[in-house]
Amino acid sequence: MKRLFFIFVCTFALASASAVAQNIIPKPNYYHSFGEQYYFYLTPDATIGYTNPSLKEAAEYLGSVLRPSTGYKLKTQKKVGTITLEIEKSMKAGSYAVSVLNEGVVISGADYRGVIAGIQSLRQLLPAEIESRQLVSGVEWMVPCCEINDAPRYDYRGLELDVSRHFYTKQEIKDMLDVMALYKLNKFHWHLTDDQGWRVEIKRYPKLTQNGAWRKYNNQDLGCNAVADKDQNEDMRVPTDRQKMVDGEALYGGFYTQKDIREIVEYARVRGIDIIPEVDMPGHILAAEENYQGISCFEQTGWGAVFSSPACPGKESAMQFCKNVYEEIVQLFPYEYVHIGGDEVEKANWKKCPDCQKRMKDNGLKTEEELQSWFIHEMEKFLNSKGKKMIGWNEIIEGGLSETSTIMWWGSWVKDAPEVTTAHGNDLINTRNDIFYLDYNEGPEAVKNIYNHDATCGLPEAQQKHILGVQGNIWCEQIPTMNRMWYQTANRMLAIAELGWSASQPKNFYEFEDRMLSNLPRFAVLNVRAKVMPLEGFSKVNAFVGEGRYHITCKDKSVEIRYTTDGSIPTQNSTLLNGDLVLTDNAEINFATFRKDGSRGDVTSAKFNKETYSPAVKANPTRNGLVSEWHEFPGIDCNKIAEAPLNNTYYMTDIAIPEGVKGNIGLLTTGYIYVPETGIYTFTLTSDDGSDLFIDGANVVDMNKEQSPTTVVGQKALERGYHAIRVRYFDHNGGCLGLVVTNAKGEVMNPTEFYYSE
Repeated sequence: MKRLFFIFVCTFALASASAVAQNIIPKPNYYHSFGEQYYFYLTPDATIGYTNPSLKEAAEYLGSVLRPSTGYKLKTQKKVGTITLEIEKSMKAGSYAVSVLNEGVVISGADYRGVIAGIQSLRQLLPAEIESRQLVSGVEWMVPCCEINDAPRYDYRGLELDVSRHFYTKQEIKDMLDVMALYKLNKFHWHLTDDQGWRVEIKRYPKLTQNGAWRKYNNQDLGCNAVADKDQNEDMRVPTDRQKMVDGEALYGGFYTQKDIREIVEYARVRGIDIIPEVDMPGHILAAEENYQGISCFEQTGWGAVFSSPACPGKESAMQFCKNVYEEIVQLFPYEYVHIGGDEVEKANWKKCPDCQKRMKDNGLKTEEELQSWFIHEMEKFLNSKGKKMIGWNEIIEGGLSETSTIMWWGSWVKDAPEVTTAHGNDLINTRNDIFYLDYNEGPEAVKNIYNHDATCGLPEAQQKHILGVQGNIWCEQIPTMNRMWYQTANRMLAIAELGWSASQPKNFYEFEDRMLSNLPRFAVLNVRAKVMPLEGFSKVNAFVGEGRYHITCKDKSVEIRYTTDGSIPTQNSTLLNGDLVLTDNAEINFATFRKDGSRGDVTSAKFNKETYSPAVKANPTRNGLVSEWHEFPGIDCNKIAEAPLNNTYYMTDIAIPEGVKGNIGLLTTGYIYVPETGIYTFTLTSDDGSDLFIDGANVVDMNKEQSPTTVVGQKALERGYHAIRVRYFDHNGGCLGLVVTNAKGEVMNPTEFYYSE
């Protein structure tokens, strides 16, 4: 059938190369259009056929996607149909081909998952309205005639969702799986337990969900509700349908029964997605310790200096509890991997616990890090005996790797984790926090940073075979609703899908960005409320001399931009920005974007300062660079760094964290910047956690708060000459710090323009 179709179209194929721009995400390795004038039309009498019995569920799945919006019956049949699904075993695992001709469609796959991937490309070639779960009128269901041949770069392309901090319903999980499948993401890492809630039923320990799945409203919940009130943003409000009243008090939470789990696992399987459960241990297990004795080192549980009290590897009762829990978990998830966590274990209790110290002595363990490895290895042997492979966060490297564990690298400051892991012969999943943590703010470069990321971690070719793939992580402390989850996730999810699937070269971010924009109508139909692309044409702090003229735009041309000057949050009735914004005096303005459905995007606040050029200071610096003082600072306020003890002084060529500085970091970096001509200079500061920037004593960038990696831009009008510069910064667990300075022409200045005096 495929060959006959090809003969039918060969007369025009050569004359129509690339006539139809394809907008599929992730981008196929090969796409050829037969011309803009040639289409396949889906009609009411169409059928979905499959030539291999293993594809029956794939055919039914495709029908479930196409029927609601079209209203067509679309019968499935075990023979060739208008749309035919087939297995082609000569293809690479996971790969697929799609042939769209006037008379029909053929989707071939190396295996079931390859066929599912081909179905997703067909969906994206149809009008966006095909995603509707309701009948849509007035749409021609047509697909451009084309040939696609495609194969995944990595087998592991995942998203993680933390349902402990905030709970997501069974239907919400299914909705998320539907969207993941559309963009060929095939691993769902389900973070089911943590200190704040236990979400999976364990029949042997019923109190884990009877009690551990519910909590009094904590600081995370109250914080989300406070933001909802302050920003007039209901997507930040903790849903009240996830609470129950006990003795007159509201408890928040929820959990999945084992029946729910099996239903979701099956739902994911049909869509070509593996679910990887994470039951975190030995740390992050407070929800269990508060309900059962014999898990923790001491009867008193709670929080240490930073993290909660971990399980006690010295007690047989604790070890048996952990194994009993996983005994039930492995029966619920019929996939290759389980995730044990193993991160952020505060070991102070282990140092004081006689059971832990005895365990160390009996096994010749010298440090508590080795005790953690002993625990991890014991659990891994148990999981291996159940036919499972174990994944753990990169902390399980400490104290020694086993031969078979897989590392999920999240700590970007643990720079040698990929080298150590792969050189040892272990596999690694790249999910480093500064690139792939989707709960972090989506700054202006976040999507681009994912798209351009070197997923190979710069490893030698021989070790790259141990990179399984990439994953985006969604930690939900500040993400209480599905709408907020998609706001944080959707745009970057597309970049992760592209990075994990598409061939690494050639890359063109702006072409990818165009496909992202073309995808927005599909997001709208799917009710995926992505973050509106950022406004352009101004900074957080702007400087102008005389008159300020700002051409403010958004790449998403479907939104309106409205603004207020009285400090209020813009509404649909606020002033519409129509043309350039022209200012002749100081102003503080709130901008907001509004989608076609009336929903509001981000509110962006900006200061516009009418200035005269700041005069150059009288200085005669003697050296290139800056002076950076490291203070032993455990606080979270830049104003107090100077009060803390001084650890060391460094001489830096640029704004950065000095080599070897770690732990409690308070940096005070000072010196001069030389500007070669009078003009408006732009300062782009990035930090994790807090920082601020002063030029000639004026605060140009203010990020003096705890935060994930964030970039803020400020401006200052400067005369030619030397100007005093000061950057303050704090962090406690592996952060980042950097500054880029550009002149009025948009040219990046050389760091050699920094000076200091001895």
